[in-house]
Order: sequence, then C-alpha cells, then structure tokens
Amino acid sequence: MNGTSKLSQMDLKGTKRLNAAWKSRVHIFMQSKKTNETNLLGKSLESLLSKKSGQKAFREFLKSEFCEENLDFLLACQNFQTLQRPEERKKKAAKIYEEFIRDDSPKQVNLDFHTTKVIFQSLQQPGPSCFVAAQKKIFTLMENDSFSRFLQSEHYKVLTGAASKPRGLRKHRTAMRIKSAGDELEVDRLQEGLLLWHED
Repeated sequence: MNGTSKLSQMDLKGTKRLNAAWKSRVHIFMQSKKTNETNLLGKSLESLLSKKSGQKAFREFLKSEFCEENLDFLLACQNFQTLQRPEERKKKAAKIYEEFIRDDSPKQVNLDFHTTKVIFQSLQQPGPSCFVAAQKKIFTLMENDSFSRFLQSEHYKVLTGAASKPRGLRKHRTAMRIKSAGDELEVDRLQEGLLLWHED
C-alpha cells in the first residue's frame, strides 16, 4: 500500500468521525427541541394557546365537552383589542355581546350579572378594555376547569406525541473533495441538515 492510499484511508476515517459527530449533535439538538416544545405545550393554558397546534388540540377537546364557546369568546375579545377605529370597536363589541353574552345567545358564556351589565352599558362607546374583566373570568374558568382535564385527555397525549416526533429533518448528500498528496478524492458524505419549520 503506497503513501497516497494510506493518506486517503486516513481522510476517509476522519470524514466518518466528523459525520458521526455531526449526527450526534443533530440528535442532541432535536432531543432538546422535542423536550422544550413538549414542556411548553403543557406548562400553562397561556403557553398552550400561544401555539397554533396547541390551540387546535384544545379546541377539539372543548368541542368534545361542548364548551368551545369559551375559547371562541377569548379569541374574539383578543381580536377586538387590536381594533383602532371607534366605529370598528362599536360594531365588533355589539357582535361579541350578541354572540356570547346576551341571554340565550347562541354561544353564551358563563358570566355573572354584574360583569354582563357593565359590558352592556359600555356598548355605545366601547373602549379597548371593554371585555377585559370578562376575559379574565372566562380564562380563569378554563384554566381551573377545562385545561386541567385537557392535560389528562387523549387530545393532549396526541398533541405531545406529535411534538415529540422529530420534524424538519431530511437527509441529503453533499460531495466533499479531499486533496491528498496531489490527488483529489471525492467523498460522498451523508449529512443530516436542519430545516426551518412553521406551526400549522
């Protein structure tokens, strides 16, 4: 075996070590990513709703308990707070009241008489904080009731199982040229690359 062949074998061994080290780092990173995402989904109702996948799973759970109106109300109120023009706020406030607060409304949420009365009185000139008190009450109700049951449900198990699966990985081959003793050796190296992903 000549010197060139020995150097080539050494280069190949070095390449394999680099490839193994890279795969190990990718594996550690993805394990950390999976753990962090799963922890985030189960940390609090607020963190759950901050992710579209969490919001979707929680909505499906609420539908199974026939109380998805609470989540719809919270989201409608959040949208209301982003409105800048008074006429837009007045129109949206009236719609929220008719849909979620008025007696016998199609998606009536569980609010006390005093909170309902205050909202009704503010409908002519609703400010950005018109529904804040009601939001807090419904959020607390969901946090102490529905969310606790959700964490024990199959919906949550499916959600965290999906979060545990490695995503955003694909294998691709890259050509790496190694110069050895004047010769150029092309090594076909299998490399795992990280890709960005977005929640649904």
